[in-house]
Amino acid sequence: MEPKKTAPEWKTFGEFFKAQRMGAGKTLRELGITEEIVPKHISVKESVFPFVKFPGVDTILGPEMKSTGEVMGIDWEFGKAFAKAQLAANVRLPLTGKVFISIKDADKQAIIEPARQLVAAGFSVVATRGTATFLAAHGVPAEPVNKVKEGRPHIVDAIKSNEIAMVFNTTFGTDSILDSFSIRRTTLMNNVAYYTTVAGMCAAVDGILAMQRESLDVTPLQEYHPQNG
Repeated sequence: MEPKKTAPEWKTFGEFFKAQRMGAGKTLRELGITEEIVPKHISVKESVFPFVKFPGVDTILGPEMKSTGEVMGIDWEFGKAFAKAQLAANVRLPLTGKVFISIKDADKQAIIEPARQLVAAGFSVVATRGTATFLAAHGVPAEPVNKVKEGRPHIVDAIKSNEIAMVFNTTFGTDSILDSFSIRRTTLMNNVAYYTTVAGMCAAVDGILAMQRESLDVTPLQEYHPQNG
């Protein structure tokens, strides 16, 4: 027999019961769900990676399943939800400092605006010479820094000296991936936030700007789902 919808437990756990009944073969229409439910809040799920426990492992994204769990950040706007998810995954987005940017050619146009936003937010930018030249040509001031193979002082030295608050690094090709391995590994070991995709960079900038506007707060789940409280 199906639970009565008038029971207090049904009101509180209604969505949970609906999910169970769907798993047992009920359709959405049979459960009274006839239109798409669009929540007003934003939920961002983030994978938790154990790279720091495995010396020599590269942190670049790939097809292998490397995460050991997932966390989620919830808020009324994307930037704060993303920042909460990062914090839950032990990634701290900086609010000030130097940002290192090294981007493959195919991504350069896409990073102009987020780089401008960072400078406007008070960050300074350091970049490999190709990226620095490109950004400067588009009105984004960037200080050039040596790649590891170009000799010291280079970017890995700067990260180890706690001069870099965040790293954005996209690569293409085997040689580029190998050359930038030491950058990714050093950011990991020094607990520096790093992103290896343009999408990750844009999301991180959104999170930083949101935190600069106001601090993160904690909201009970009941406030996101008042109809189930």
